[in-house]
Amino acid sequence: MARSMSASSSSTMPSSSAAAAAAALEAVQVLVASLADESPVARDAALAALREIAPMNPLLVLDCCATVSRGGRRRFGNIAGVFLVMASAVRALHRSDAEREFLRKLAKIATAEIVSSKELNVDWQRAAASLLVAIGSHDPDLFTPRLKDVLKRVLPLLGSVRDAQRPVFANAFRCWCQAAWQYIGDAPSELPFDTDVMSFMNSVFELLLKVWTGSRDLQVRLSSVEALGEMVGLVTRSQLKSALPRIIPTMLDLCRKDQEIAFVASHSLHNLLNASLLSESGPPLLDFEELTVVLITLLPLASANNSKVEHSYVSKGLKTYNEIQHCFLVISSAYPEDLCMFLLNKCKSKDEASIVGALGTIKHLLPRLLESWHTKQALLVEILKSLLEEQSLGIRMALAELIVVMASHCYLSGHPAELAIEFLVRHSAITDDDLNDPNTLKHEYFQDKRFEMKISLSGLSELRAVCEKGLLLLAITIPEMELVLWPFILKLIIPKKYTGAVATTNPLYTEFNASNDIPNPEDLFARLLVLLHNPLARGQLATHILMVLCYLGQLFPRNLSLFLQDEVPKMKAYISDPEDLKQDSTYQETWDGMIINFLAESLDVVNDSEWVISLGDAFARQYDLYATSDGHSALLHRCLGMLLQKVDDRIYVREKIDWMCTHSSMSIPINRLGLAQGIGLVAASHLDTVLEKLKNILDNAGQSTLQRFLSLLSFRAKTEDVDDTYAALALMYGYAARYAPSTVIEARINALVGTNMLGRFLHVQHPTAKQAVITAIDLLGQAVITAAEMGISFPLKRRDQLLEYVLTLMGRDQNDDLVDFSTELLHTQSLALSACTTLVSIEPRLPMETRNRVMKATLGGEDGRSRAEQLLHILRQLDPYVSSSAEHQRRRGCIAVNEVLVKFRNLCSGGFGVLGPYPSFTLNKQVDQAAPRSLSTAFVLPNRDSLSLGERIMAYLPRCADTNAEVRKTAIQIIALFFNIALSLPKQKASASDVDLESSYSALSSLEDIVSIIRREASVDQAEVFHRVVSSVCILLSKDELVVLLHSCTLATCDKVKQSSDGSIQAIIMFIVRRGKELREPDVLRATQSLLSSAVSLTDKDSRREVLNASFSQHKVLAILFLEYILSILHKEPVATNDSEKGEITSESSAEDCILQATMFALNAFLRGGGKAGKQAVEQSYPSVLSALILKLGSLHGLAELGRIELLRSLLIAFQSFCDCVGDVEMGKILARDGEQTEKEKWVDLVQEVACSSSVKRPKEVLPTCNILSKALNNNQRAEREAAAAALSEYIRHSEKEPILLDQMVLELCQHVSDDSPTVRSLCLRGLVQIPESCMPKYIQQVLGVVLALLEDIKESVQLTAVQCLLTVLNVSDQDAIDPILINLLVRLRNLQVSMNTKMRSNAFAAYGALSAYGVGSQQFLEQIHATLPRLILHLHDDELSVRLACRNTFQLLAPLMEVDGLSSLLSKKYFTSDRRSDYEDFIRDLTRQLCRLSPARVDSYLESAIQAFDAPWPVIKANAVCLVSCMLSFLDDQRFLAPYFSQVFAILVGRLSQSPDAVVRAAASSALGLLIKRSNVVKSLAPKFDRADSSQNNSQHGDSHMKISSELQEETVDMPKDTQGEQ
Repeated sequence: MARSMSASSSSTMPSSSAAAAAAALEAVQVLVASLADESPVARDAALAALREIAPMNPLLVLDCCATVSRGGRRRFGNIAGVFLVMASAVRALHRSDAEREFLRKLAKIATAEIVSSKELNVDWQRAAASLLVAIGSHDPDLFTPRLKDVLKRVLPLLGSVRDAQRPVFANAFRCWCQAAWQYIGDAPSELPFDTDVMSFMNSVFELLLKVWTGSRDLQVRLSSVEALGEMVGLVTRSQLKSALPRIIPTMLDLCRKDQEIAFVASHSLHNLLNASLLSESGPPLLDFEELTVVLITLLPLASANNSKVEHSYVSKGLKTYNEIQHCFLVISSAYPEDLCMFLLNKCKSKDEASIVGALGTIKHLLPRLLESWHTKQALLVEILKSLLEEQSLGIRMALAELIVVMASHCYLSGHPAELAIEFLVRHSAITDDDLNDPNTLKHEYFQDKRFEMKISLSGLSELRAVCEKGLLLLAITIPEMELVLWPFILKLIIPKKYTGAVATTNPLYTEFNASNDIPNPEDLFARLLVLLHNPLARGQLATHILMVLCYLGQLFPRNLSLFLQDEVPKMKAYISDPEDLKQDSTYQETWDGMIINFLAESLDVVNDSEWVISLGDAFARQYDLYATSDGHSALLHRCLGMLLQKVDDRIYVREKIDWMCTHSSMSIPINRLGLAQGIGLVAASHLDTVLEKLKNILDNAGQSTLQRFLSLLSFRAKTEDVDDTYAALALMYGYAARYAPSTVIEARINALVGTNMLGRFLHVQHPTAKQAVITAIDLLGQAVITAAEMGISFPLKRRDQLLEYVLTLMGRDQNDDLVDFSTELLHTQSLALSACTTLVSIEPRLPMETRNRVMKATLGGEDGRSRAEQLLHILRQLDPYVSSSAEHQRRRGCIAVNEVLVKFRNLCSGGFGVLGPYPSFTLNKQVDQAAPRSLSTAFVLPNRDSLSLGERIMAYLPRCADTNAEVRKTAIQIIALFFNIALSLPKQKASASDVDLESSYSALSSLEDIVSIIRREASVDQAEVFHRVVSSVCILLSKDELVVLLHSCTLATCDKVKQSSDGSIQAIIMFIVRRGKELREPDVLRATQSLLSSAVSLTDKDSRREVLNASFSQHKVLAILFLEYILSILHKEPVATNDSEKGEITSESSAEDCILQATMFALNAFLRGGGKAGKQAVEQSYPSVLSALILKLGSLHGLAELGRIELLRSLLIAFQSFCDCVGDVEMGKILARDGEQTEKEKWVDLVQEVACSSSVKRPKEVLPTCNILSKALNNNQRAEREAAAAALSEYIRHSEKEPILLDQMVLELCQHVSDDSPTVRSLCLRGLVQIPESCMPKYIQQVLGVVLALLEDIKESVQLTAVQCLLTVLNVSDQDAIDPILINLLVRLRNLQVSMNTKMRSNAFAAYGALSAYGVGSQQFLEQIHATLPRLILHLHDDELSVRLACRNTFQLLAPLMEVDGLSSLLSKKYFTSDRRSDYEDFIRDLTRQLCRLSPARVDSYLESAIQAFDAPWPVIKANAVCLVSCMLSFLDDQRFLAPYFSQVFAILVGRLSQSPDAVVRAAASSALGLLIKRSNVVKSLAPKFDRADSSQNNSQHGDSHMKISSELQEETVDMPKDTQGEQ
């Protein structure tokens, strides 16, 4: 190798020196190449390294830099860095090496690059200028003669240069001028040009100005103007003055071009104005009048470039705008007042672009010319006022921005400020609906015929956003605006055109001071109340309005202010979650009702008639603020109606009713409904006045038959108008009756019905009109029912006629084709059924003819199943009346049900069924139910199952125990009739066998006897009768029907009549006792769930206890058995299996989930309502219950990870009940806080906290609980084993007084540290380290053995637990326990210190430091320290903070044992605890200097370990290793250690690390190369190959050849064996 290297270099250089020189040369070349790195950090590191190397051999550095600069900046990305390095090398040149010819060639490199550039790049041009300055420092006379020579040679050629080459020359002149300006900036003195050069420059200036700027080629003109822009400050003032008339028009012409050209031209214009107006050599060269053309041209350009443009031009557009504004700033510096007046006059022009540009310029200059323009404040404000009504979107946008600037500098106050605020608010009021409606925008915001051409929706949206932000800025950041905003902003709430801005202005009312100059408080209250209508409005409008009402409370009566503080939070709570609100389909109706109730209570609280009248006037004034198609208008009707309800003045009420009708639109359904509801609210206090008004409307709106007929023949719209009027009137009548006082309603309703007023409405044709009339009739019926509830019962006259009306309206007119009735007809029929249900429950009783008509209309059809479905629909509609708390409603409801059933029976049997005519109950027991019927009869009849007999019997059974005798009698007849019908109907074959006909007939006979008895005798034993009824029902029900009955028992057991509720519970108990054996397990679960739901729903304790008696006995033994049964189900029901090995979670079927759900529900009910016996059972089984809950908590958390959290929540409810039952409040708090955490670590912590709480609360139960949980460690289900391990790991801390238990638990935990679940292994280890400290010495060897074993576990999580537990157990371990395993622990910890897991690394380093207490005096321990030291040093600057802190602490613990003097002083310096990389590198340098000086023998092992870290997975650790190795090699004096590593490290740095994808590694490699090159001193001996006599082409050839030679030498060096390199 020595011979080959000698042949490659020189025969006199030893082989080792040749290899080192080659490596150093390639390192320099790599550093130079790194100057083009994409990372700024790497570039800076390479730059710093080369600057350090340059003084050692400047010629070599210049050689390498010249090589890479050959292609210019296009081939080398960071030519600026190259020039900076060359500048440093030139400065370091010895005088003997700084030959003029050599310097001239270097200057040629820089100037050639400058000349060839057409672009402005300050960085590399400044660097090139620095190189030229460095060259000039050696030869000051080189620069000017060279420039003079160049100009002398170039000038004769310029006249013949073609257009294609002119931009190149112009660009060269521009670069020369920039260099001159840089020179002047770096060394301000005389201009570095002599007379000849100035003469040449003037000639060039004249040529560019008079010839090139007139070229037809745009690029020539542009480059010439760009060059002239740099030359204007270098030529004489006289020449500049003479050039202005020609150069200014040229520049202005180019400013009108596209963005790229305009930017260059505006920049040159800025330089020209600066040289002409602000020169220190004399006064301005231009008068203001001469600048007018510049201003006129630039103003529209400022407008265009300030607009929002496409993404590709955003940067250039903003740059151009800034340059134009700089031009204005220069002019304003010379002529501030003149410019101000010019801009103000331009604002008065008709040209939109000029106005926008002037406003933008004023906004830009105002903060900079506050003093100069102070006297113009009034004029500026006047101009602002005059433009506020401009139609242009661009002007409005500019005004909005200018208003904020003027306000921030106190230019706005008083009335002008209010106008400005109004402007911002007006444009903040543009709504999303407005943006979608051009007509609204055109007529409301922009009254301009050219609207369509000038407005864009995106621009309007942007204008709105600017105004909204401006308002917030004025209110929040400008204290002076408070005097303007208050109270003026209040005046903007009420006008219609500001409605959309309420969401923006409301947040401004955070602080309010009352003032005399404020709007009417009643107007404010009315306006804000109606605006509450939409709870989902943009910007959380409703919430802000509620807050504003509170802020404005001092404006209202004191009682109302206090009321607002109480009620507003409740209303805010309802609308706090918009997404949740959307889930409720009735949210709008509910919210409007809350607003009306809020208003009613507010009026009651105020109790001031004058204030109420004033508020009513305010409501009336605000009708014009809302569109009739808007829900706000409907709410306003209701608000005014509620207010009139509180007023006693009939004249006032009549006027306002007229006002409401006048300002309504009956053709709009939502508006007429709001009007009707409002009129109805008025009727609550002024019924006669309302009815009088409605009669007048009806009389005026009525038409004769001929008129209506003619309207049908003319236009359909007229038909709809009539329908709309009748629909509105019908609704008003209905709501008037609904809200009217019950004490006076009878005569009015009778008068209304008696005069057949409603008959006029029957001819409506539109579906919505029909629905309105039906709704009105329904409301009339409900009014009668409401009066009956109040104790004022009266029959509804012409009730049958009203039924006929409903039936007529629910039918479809075959000739009506107004709309498609497919959905409307269904809606109409649904409303009609509801109205029929209401009417049939009202006195008097239905006559046969009407009843048949109703039944035919509602139950008509040929299919029996559809008849049964219609029957069930009607019966379910009647259920609320049957179960009502009002006695008369129950009575009427039961009568209605009875009559409907009789009709249905007659429909099914033609009036005489198999069992005889009802109600004679004549039984023919010989009839065989299974006998075949005729085909037609079998087709018509429904089957028994279609009656839902179980559900229906459960609905009417509570009435058999009712407090009213008539209700009881009717209910028993209903049940008898149901079974009479059921026995006459066929059953499905699958379920026919479970009905014993003989027993059924006997039971039905018993019911017949009961019916006869209660008819004849008024005084009978009610309990006996009920018992017989239940006994008969128990026999008559099939098994399936019994199951349905038990499943439907919740409503019956929670009946509103306590006596009926108790009777239902007793009936259920009887059913279960007598027929419970027939129930299957799923049936039992369903029934139990219903019973327990009832127990939860019931508020009466006695009733709840009775329900629980239906599910389990209060007997102590039975309670224990029941509890044991529940626990057994909990134990045997696997819910979820979490197979962490496969990463999958599987669950059992939904049926098993249901069983588990029911079990937990039963357990919860037992714990909640088990009474004394239940509590005793729980106390007795405390360990079993707690263990079962803990184990199930683990398994259900596994299921919750799938997103199915319902079972977990049910278990948590039961667990909470357990806590309440046993009185453990702390455990309950723990569950409430963390119960639903689904992450495994979270629920494991939860289980441990539960175990801790139970240990503290009940220490005696720890032993049996642990016995159960210890066995659970052998369960098949992983989650349960994990839960058991978690609990045991906590219980073991509290087993100090139970040595036998402790031995057993330690044994169990040690046995299960090999469990297949990593969690179980970790928890078992955690448990072992939590053995009570007093008992730990006994088990310390076992614990340490487990820790040592698990440090090598296959799962990283277990290893982490082992490291953490080692840190814990070391606190209680003695020297004898640690000594045998100390080295093994250290070795395992060293392996974990390179883990990718941050916690693992930090804990492994921390544990290593903790072991230092056991290594004092141990030579083996000292060797381990030194083996770990490099890694410890590297991770002192780890990416993770926790690792850095752990390493610092460990370093401080190990330092006293390392036998290195002065080490402790290094650790006390600030850079040791700093997180900055530069501080870390300083620490590394000082540390390695100390280590190399005091421990040179160990440096070899340090270097080997650090070099291995070059392959670390963390880039920062690689960089740290590079830094450490380079520092050690640089401070190592012994060449015996240096030689083997120097070439190896060089090869790695140059070959691999310099090409690393990580910037921090490349930067560290560059710094290291610089340090090693400087340390080796080899570079000094390298001869430069830069030929100072030949051309630059020779230079490039030499550079390439030497790079090739050095690469070959380096390859040989890298391939050498280590022993060979060592010999070298």
